Amino acid sequence: MPKAKGKSRRHKYSYNLNRKRLSRSARRRAAPRIACSHIRHAWDPHKSVAQNLAEMGLAEDPNKAVPIPKKLLGMEVESDGQQPGKKIVRKPYVVNEMELEASLPEKKSNTLSRDLIDYVRYMIQNHGENYKEMARDEKNYYQDTPKQIKRKINVYKNFYPEEYKNFIASLKPEKMEVQ
Repeated sequence: MPKAKGKSRRHKYSYNLNRKRLSRSARRRAAPRIACSHIRHAWDPHKSVAQNLAEMGLAEDPNKAVPIPKKLLGMEVESDGQQPGKKIVRKPYVVNEMELEASLPEKKSNTLSRDLIDYVRYMIQNHGENYKEMARDEKNYYQDTPKQIKRKINVYKNFYPEEYKNFIASLKPEKMEVQ
């Protein structure tokens, strides 16, 4: 009877593996990983997650924080207008800082490579709007189809609208001189 596969293979020792086990109490004491710096600085490791979030004015369970109105569920129930269990917020600065950070305008992170910009400018400068001619150009190293070239030009237009307008405006005097 043959041996089972993989049994004779030598096992390597993994040096990166953490073999220490945390006890239950140590796991409870370990603070959760928090991405937001505002929450991290206001966090009290001696309190529970629910207590910490309640002090900051944040919700532990979004379903309880913003319940679905009973009208939408089909049952209409009259309420006396009081909100049950209004909690005291001891650290309102956390929510204020998070709102301020969220209201800041987002930085544009999308840019095009210098090579693509040069390629698009070269094609427009030499061929204008003739995409079939652009596809046959010798500088079309990647053998882009006319539609692919058109798409690249549109991406350039969308990313740099001012630069594109200035470039087109600078091309018009050249064409008039040639005629």
